[in-house]
Amino acid sequence: MGASILTARNLSKVVSGTEGDLHILQALTLDVQAGDSLAIIGASGSGKSTLLGLLAGLDQPSDGEVILAGHALGQLDEDQRAQVRADHVGFVFQSFQLLDSLTALENVMLPMELHGRADARAQATELLARVGLGARLKHWPRQLSGGEQQRVAIARAFAAEPSVLFADEPTGNLDTHTGEKITELLFTLNRERGTTLVLVTHEQRLAERCHRWIRLEAGHLVASGTH
Repeated sequence: MGASILTARNLSKVVSGTEGDLHILQALTLDVQAGDSLAIIGASGSGKSTLLGLLAGLDQPSDGEVILAGHALGQLDEDQRAQVRADHVGFVFQSFQLLDSLTALENVMLPMELHGRADARAQATELLARVGLGARLKHWPRQLSGGEQQRVAIARAFAAEPSVLFADEPTGNLDTHTGEKITELLFTLNRERGTTLVLVTHEQRLAERCHRWIRLEAGHLVASGTH
C-alpha cells in the first residue's frame, strides 16, 4: 500500500423530487490507499453506485469533496475533471459498455489512442491475450459471450494504466463460473500493476477478495472492516 490515492470528505448527494429532497448519500468520509482494494456493499438503493460515480468524478456531490490522485475534483471544471479521469481512472460497468462498431482489439486500443500512444495496437493485443482473448481480436462485441465482453471491458479499463479502477457490479451479468474467472482476472491485474480497485458488488465472494469493505445503508456508511 502507498499514500492516499482517493479521499472523500463529508460527501453528500441530494436530488430534488416531486415529494421533496431525496438524500442519496449523507456526510460520507472515506480514504483509500494506493494499491488497495475496496468493496462497497449494501442493499439496492443504498447509494453504492452513486458513491462510485462521485469518487470517479462522473458526477458532482451536493456537498463535500473528492480528492482523486491529488486533484480536488470540486475545484475543477468539466474539461479538467475529464482530463483527470483520462489520466487516472479506469471504469468497468455491469453492462460492459463496449462500442458495437469496433472490434475487441479496437475497443481496447481506443483509450491508448486517445492518449496518443504509438504502441496502442501492440499493448491492446498483449492485454487481450492476457485476459484469454488472443484469438478474438477481430471479433465484434455481438460475436462474443457476456464473459468475453466483460474481459474486453477489463482489458480496456487497464489499457490506460489507471491509478484507480472502478467497477460497478462487474460480475452482475455473468454466471457463477465466469464471474469467478473475471474476479480472478481483476485481482491478478490489481497485483501485477499496482492498480487501486474500488468495487461495487452484491456478491459476498467478490467482496471478500477485497482487502477492505464498507457497507452503506440509506446513504450512510454504517460499517467497515478489513479481510
